Amino acid sequence: MPIFYGKATLMDHLKSIKTPDSTIGFVPTMGALHQGHLALMRQSLLENDNTVVSIFVNPTQFNNPEDLAKYPRTLDDDIKKLDDLDPSIILYAPSVDDIYEGKVVSQNFDFDGLENQMEGKFRPGHFDGVGTIVKRLFEIVAPTKAYFGEKDFQQLQIVKKMVAKNGLKVVIIGCPIFREENHLAMSSRNERLSNKEREDAAIIYKILSTVKEKFKTETTKEISEWVSDYLKKDAHFELEYFTIADEETLLSCTEKIENKKYRAFIAVLVNNIRLIDTISLN
Repeated sequence: MPIFYGKATLMDHLKSIKTPDSTIGFVPTMGALHQGHLALMRQSLLENDNTVVSIFVNPTQFNNPEDLAKYPRTLDDDIKKLDDLDPSIILYAPSVDDIYEGKVVSQNFDFDGLENQMEGKFRPGHFDGVGTIVKRLFEIVAPTKAYFGEKDFQQLQIVKKMVAKNGLKVVIIGCPIFREENHLAMSSRNERLSNKEREDAAIIYKILSTVKEKFKTETTKEISEWVSDYLKKDAHFELEYFTIADEETLLSCTEKIENKKYRAFIAVLVNNIRLIDTISLN
């Protein structure tokens, strides 16, 4: 499997294999790969001549230094998973200096307000960091298509907005959430949970499934109060936010409007480990 630790050698390699009609699929990750990541890669392999995967824990999107320090880093295991999946995958595993060239700062972006909702409220600067790294990776890889999971739905919308506003020639593909057997959304952060915490965290999807049913007959205010009250019963879980929002604008829904698409979004802390999930309500 081709592995590159520097952008110059990666770009040279991609240039050498490029033809006028060839396509490059790209899956950016922060490593600690799970089946959700691999599902994105399988789709890219099916739809493109070449697939590039990046593994890079991006410091500028962490507003909590402890979260950055504890983020799982499992490069050797990740390489094995990629090689087992398909040895033709091209891996880019850069250093911080290779990406930021000594200036570890975010570019400032205007995402038309998408960045001010949910994750943006609780993680100041997070989406500037996301925009910075994704834009730089797109410039390095020059992909035809890039694949992102819908678990990070706000991030998916942010990336689409950045691509549109910067005129980047890449198609953004959103892929369904991949879940564990107990329906917990797959996440690299799940590796930090104990077996018991991982089992108990199934409650997040149960809540979202109930919300989907309640959305048919109850107001968003009633549903939000129910979610808050439900989680207060369990001391292991701390609700950071819950909201029902317009899929396109991500603005909180106070009154349902016909023909608009809505999603429920939730962020929960389990022993200071932050888990997010979302579900379509239409």
